[in-house]
Amino acid sequence: MQKVWITGASSGIGLACALRYASQGAQLVLTALPVGNQLEDAVEQCRAAGAPGVVPLPYDFSDPSGLTALCEAAWAAFGGLDVVYCNAGISQRTLVEDTSEEMVRKIMEIDFFAPEAIARTVLPRMLAQGGGHIAVTSSISGKFGFPLRSAYASAKFALYGFFETLQAEYYHRGIRVTIVCPGRVQTAISMSALDKGGKPHGQMDPGQAGGITPDRAARIIVRAIARGKREVLVGGKELLMVCIKRFFPGLCARLVRRIKPQ
Repeated sequence: MQKVWITGASSGIGLACALRYASQGAQLVLTALPVGNQLEDAVEQCRAAGAPGVVPLPYDFSDPSGLTALCEAAWAAFGGLDVVYCNAGISQRTLVEDTSEEMVRKIMEIDFFAPEAIARTVLPRMLAQGGGHIAVTSSISGKFGFPLRSAYASAKFALYGFFETLQAEYYHRGIRVTIVCPGRVQTAISMSALDKGGKPHGQMDPGQAGGITPDRAARIIVRAIARGKREVLVGGKELLMVCIKRFFPGLCARLVRRIKPQ
């Protein structure tokens, strides 16, 4: 029976992955913002889907002060963890000139420093138990810069640097890492993205609305983790840009400049 901790688990990709693990009989620790009843609803859905045990641990990842205690609670919930999936994140919809230093630091805190700290905290415990799997959600914006995403793209680029290094250093000691690289998935990330002044964007991007469903994304992600894949691309035709960036970086730059900001 797998023991799985998922952050950002109250909606979107996180909830869909939690439900897929629940249907496989996994014990789940679910973390999300303590807003409304979303996390409690996610817990009930997972129990109904077949999870034999579900523990909610609400947390706001913009506050780093409680991360060590959070990791300890997640590890203790079922006496260890086999999979830790750092999925929580926040985006933005601002030009560089409209992006305050406060916004940059908030996005980096949630999108990079929180998963980095979680990984460092659970790593010694995973090594002591003989191994474990850490997954993290980056983005195709972690492969190339994208309009209105300066801080978001920076955080997602940083995830690649840290987690690829983590795997290189500890692969031989039983630590597996999967970097999840979504394109367009039908989630609320654009709704909660930070707009000018730090306010929620409050709109669903057309590209997001036309993306693949969270359930389809979850099937791809959970299977990739089970197979120990180093990286998994999740989305539709927009993923072609990752190949274009790799083999034709100049063309990629021209195409990105033509993207209508949204």
